[in-house]
Amino acid sequence: MGEIRESYLVAAASAVALLRDPAVAAAWNKPSALTEFSVAGLAGHLSLQLARVRQALESAAEEIREPIELIEHFSRSAWVQSGLDHESNVNVRRGGEAAAAEGPATLVATADDLLANLRAMLPAEPADRVVDLPWASWSLRLDDFLLTRLIELVVHSDDLAASVGVGTPELPAEVVDPVVEMLARLAVQRHGATAVVRALSRAERAPATISAF
Repeated sequence: MGEIRESYLVAAASAVALLRDPAVAAAWNKPSALTEFSVAGLAGHLSLQLARVRQALESAAEEIREPIELIEHFSRSAWVQSGLDHESNVNVRRGGEAAAAEGPATLVATADDLLANLRAMLPAEPADRVVDLPWASWSLRLDDFLLTRLIELVVHSDDLAASVGVGTPELPAEVVDPVVEMLARLAVQRHGATAVVRALSRAERAPATISAF
């Protein structure tokens, strides 16, 4: 099994462990650290990063399209640079709330089942597997798609931990490094190389933000 697949499963297991933390259930109906997201909705959104992978693996598209590159994937995704009120971001929040609708215990049980499924499914997938994304109009290489979910797992695990007052899960370099690299590439695309270099090396000339999203 490839490195990105192993890294994804490590991050997914960490996310499920965080969802199981009693602090999440205790804060379930409270606002999260993310604007307009409840803790429940954020937990649901985190769990969807497992559900989306299984959905993509099981998708029976009549024709798999030529996969696009990751940078293009993010460029095409409306949520990346849209405001909170944009339909794409409203739908993200609704999806998280729907996933969490039956409460924390059910969410954790569902996430546990998904993780077990994916641990069995991913090693069997060919190295060149391409997945059609049922919720988009394009395809990605499986490993590229897993990197997008890895980013979501790492970023939103931090969001959820901050929301409920527990420490951000510590993840190994093989999980964090590809996330940081991809976020840096996206930051360069959005803000330009000079802004990113200054933010990382020159505090006196650093821009206000180099956020990738």
